[in-house]
Amino acid sequence: MTQAPTSSPEPTRSHRRKAQTRAALIRAAQSFLAQGRTNTPVLEITQAADVGIGSFYNHFESKDQLFEAAVEHVMDLLGAVLDELTTDVDDPAVAFATSFRLTGRFHRREPQLSKVILHATLDILGAQTGLAPRVRRDIQAGVDSGRFTMTDVDVAVVCAVGAATFLGQLIHAEPDRDDAETTDRATEALLRMLGVSANEARAICSSPLPELQTAGLRGAVDEVAANGDAAR
Repeated sequence: MTQAPTSSPEPTRSHRRKAQTRAALIRAAQSFLAQGRTNTPVLEITQAADVGIGSFYNHFESKDQLFEAAVEHVMDLLGAVLDELTTDVDDPAVAFATSFRLTGRFHRREPQLSKVILHATLDILGAQTGLAPRVRRDIQAGVDSGRFTMTDVDVAVVCAVGAATFLGQLIHAEPDRDDAETTDRATEALLRMLGVSANEARAICSSPLPELQTAGLRGAVDEVAANGDAAR
């Protein structure tokens, strides 16, 4: 009986190599973004990623496209963590507040990753992935359930995303500021804007939070930080 030919593992190895190259480029870009080095040449990015410059153009058309992918990667990872921590929360107001409170604490806990996200301040609101769509989803859930009385979801999203962005910048600008207290005050103000009573908003923002696990995100910047410094 003739044996069926076994499939070659080459396509799998090739796909893996391509994925590793793309991931290395994204990590390198995140490292440069965190340092504010957006004028870095493509060659320097590829050197930090330890890949050939030809490989860069197999994955990205331009440095701007790479930087955009690098920001989206961090926002998607953070968004997924927040989704997991709020998946069992039935009250939309509490779910929204929990995500916002944890995001504020994220800026102090993971300053380098925070800087990657804040680099794209003007693009966050219109992004189709990452944090803004999740903010819209949570606010819409609050409106649909009657927990939020502010029915203009677009305005609510603008206020929430703007508050989150400038909150992060404030926390970076004032390292001695209590990030948890500041974040909870901002969250309380947003809840009141959305229609939650003052007493309830205060109670929600005083409640315990789940632990924000960011170890899985941290390698996005740190893994190539040394290479990025060496390439200067």
